[in-house]
Amino acid sequence: MTVVPDTGQVESVAALRDQVVAHCAGGGRLADLSGTALDDGLLITAQLAGPEGITTLDALVPAGQASYPALTPLVGSAFWYERELHDLFGVVPDGHPRLEPLIRSADHGVLPRHAIGPGLFTIPHGPVRSGVVESIEYLVETPGEDIPHLNMRLFYKHRGVATRFVGLTPADGVLAAERTEGIASVAHAIAYCQAVEAVAGADVPWRAALIRTVHAELERLACHLDVIVRLADAAGLAVAATRFGWHKERVLRLTGSLCGSRFGRGVVVPGGVGAAPLIGPAELLAAVGELDRQVGDDVRLLMGTASFLDRLRRTGPLPSGRAAEHGALGPVGRASGATEDTRTARPYAAYVALGVAVSSREDGDALARLEVRVDEIADSVHLLRQAADELAETGASPLRADCASADGRAVGWAEAPQGEVLYHIRIEDGLITGCRGRSASFHNLVLMHEVFAGDILTDFPFIEASFGLSIAGVAG
Repeated sequence: MTVVPDTGQVESVAALRDQVVAHCAGGGRLADLSGTALDDGLLITAQLAGPEGITTLDALVPAGQASYPALTPLVGSAFWYERELHDLFGVVPDGHPRLEPLIRSADHGVLPRHAIGPGLFTIPHGPVRSGVVESIEYLVETPGEDIPHLNMRLFYKHRGVATRFVGLTPADGVLAAERTEGIASVAHAIAYCQAVEAVAGADVPWRAALIRTVHAELERLACHLDVIVRLADAAGLAVAATRFGWHKERVLRLTGSLCGSRFGRGVVVPGGVGAAPLIGPAELLAAVGELDRQVGDDVRLLMGTASFLDRLRRTGPLPSGRAAEHGALGPVGRASGATEDTRTARPYAAYVALGVAVSSREDGDALARLEVRVDEIADSVHLLRQAADELAETGASPLRADCASADGRAVGWAEAPQGEVLYHIRIEDGLITGCRGRSASFHNLVLMHEVFAGDILTDFPFIEASFGLSIAGVAG
């Protein structure tokens, strides 16, 4: 399957904004907004998601023009995207409500205050925190216990990933894609490689598509189990945290036994996969069956623990209307009424033939986000069994199609454990001249500061864990 975007150059950013507004009003969503520095100005690119797929729109901010009419006042989901454009290129989106630095550091001076009133003060939480939690600074504005406002500083993880792709061959670029967001290495590699394959016109062999799917679902299992570990730890359930930590470790070890990397790195390459699995389908089926039995037993115990559920119920609710307005992705969106899953909306790899059961809830709270992940754990086991059975029938069929370097531009996608990942790539003279990877974490994290109304400081770890996002995937 190839993934070729419908591209269109519009005459101005104002015209682009109007098309984005019309698209969102018609039930679509803004999937990405990015910039590319050209000799004649800044090319702003919008990726629009809808039932027909991904549509790409371009508009040029001419050289010497310092600003353009902001999208954010009309399309709220552009809020962080336009702050990122301002950080990276210096262009000013006129009318944007708040252009504080997002992914690049600056001299902040006095901490910004958004909640005003007697007795309110700001608690700076992070960027260095306990354990192996990623670097982010939360600015908690509080009168002592309630959280009327939360602000975030992300730039501690900014690595300039997009610039790292430039000048690489498409074959080498997958190494950078895998390291953009470590907990979603496979999803990023698949989305990146699908964009490369679209440019080259390459169709991935079925056996390779199955192997990609196996690793994508193992990655989903590991990430969802990690969220459960963090929620159980926040509730002080030491036994549950240890049990689910061990289940996650077993998934990572199974991934390592399949390919030699606990993160599934080196598996997905342009045109297919790099090698056959190191263990056979029968051994994979046995390992998945044992995981299913033991994880299922512990999930039933955890979800029957009233004191645990009470900490999650009505905690950090994201209203379904707000989730739809923003186009919330992955379990965060599906816990708030969304039903979109890229594996079914725009199938790729072996998902074109395997049945994905999309789980959705309406409550939008931390419990709903957990319930969606619990459902997805069960479905991942089902998909792994299907894929393993199919692999047993494929024999020694090809693992990789010819993906000779070609010039062009395309978009690829994948459903990471956190939600939709998008890659937009340009190739000229056999080298990458532009590569934009947008993680679900970047798109979703902006919503987290909105869900604290009515919650207190001790709810903070439950809300953060229930979102299940990666800060490295946000800051790039």
